[in-house]
Order: sequence, then structure tokens, then C-alpha cells
Amino acid sequence: MTLSQFENGYWYATQLKDFAEAIGIPSANKLRKDELERAIRSFLVTGKAKNPTKRNLSTSGTKDVERGLSLELEVVRYTNDDETKSFLEREAQKCVRGLKRKSGVRYRFNRWREEQLLNGVKLTYRDLVQEYVRLNQTTKPFAQIPHGRYINFMSDFLAAEKGATREQAIKAWKKLKSLDVPKNYRAWTQVRSSKSK
Repeated sequence: MTLSQFENGYWYATQLKDFAEAIGIPSANKLRKDELERAIRSFLVTGKAKNPTKRNLSTSGTKDVERGLSLELEVVRYTNDDETKSFLEREAQKCVRGLKRKSGVRYRFNRWREEQLLNGVKLTYRDLVQEYVRLNQTTKPFAQIPHGRYINFMSDFLAAEKGATREQAIKAWKKLKSLDVPKNYRAWTQVRSSKSK
């Protein structure tokens, strides 16, 4: 497979994990979809199988939720389980009554938390709640995530196509997924305009 073929394909996380394991990416089954894509891209360019992430992939040890979540608890082994999410929501509501969760916050919150810990910043759950509140109160739109092809396509399609419905956007996405082109709105418009000539 070439890099271009990989970039122009649409891959489910299970396919990426299988491919990453087949080419020898370490800890492939513990990587997120974006990390798998980065590792595979690197392999296709360099021929070397390496893990692109620096975050701790170990799942051993006592989880924070098992130690009893509190605002003063230091973040050591965070888990994205229902109890932890409920704790964050409950504490955020105490800070700002009626706070509504903004689309895309959890992804950005998790990447922020990982980056802080990776940089040696000691965090408590109070710090997490404060960042969660801050992100939910952000009024500017979030920048597009680099690997969110479907999400970014849907957002771009609905913003650019006047009066378009979600169903039309999904239909366009399904068509785009089957084509050997980048999976973004720009490529879709180029294909559409070349067919209309």
C-alpha cells in the first residue's frame, strides 16, 4: 500500500488495529484511531514500525475512580468511564449552573489532560473540572481535529451547501468514502464539479 492509497481510503478503527498489528506497531491494540493512523503513515514513509504516542499505555494499577473521586485527588490513572464523566458533569454544574456540554469538548478535554500529564504537570480533579468548564464556555468554534474526516466533512458540507440536510450530507459522505480521493469536502466538490462538465 502506498501513502496516497492509505490517505485516500477510509479505515475503521478495527481495520487500522489489524493493519498496525500486522506491520508490528507496538501496543497497537491500545492506540486511539488518530494514533494508529499516525503510526501507519510513519511506517509507509519510513518502513519502520514504531509507536507514535508518548502517553502511558499501561492499564495496570489502581484507577482514580477506585480511589474515590474528589476535587483534591491527584490525577494518576484517569479513566473515561461513566462514573468519572458524571463526576465531572456534577462538579461543573456546581461551578456554573445550567452549563451545557459543547460538542467536541470531551475530545479536546482528553487531549489537554494527556498533554499536561505528559509535560509533567501535576493535576487534581479540581483542575480537570476547571478546564472542562472553560472548554464548555468557549464561544469560538473549535478548530477541526486533524483526523476527524467524517465530522469535518459533515461540518464543512452543512456550512457550505445552502439549505442542505443532514441526510444529504450523509449521502455525499457515503459516496466520497467509495472514491479514491482525500476524504474531505474540497475533494468532494472537485469530484462533483468534474462530473458536471
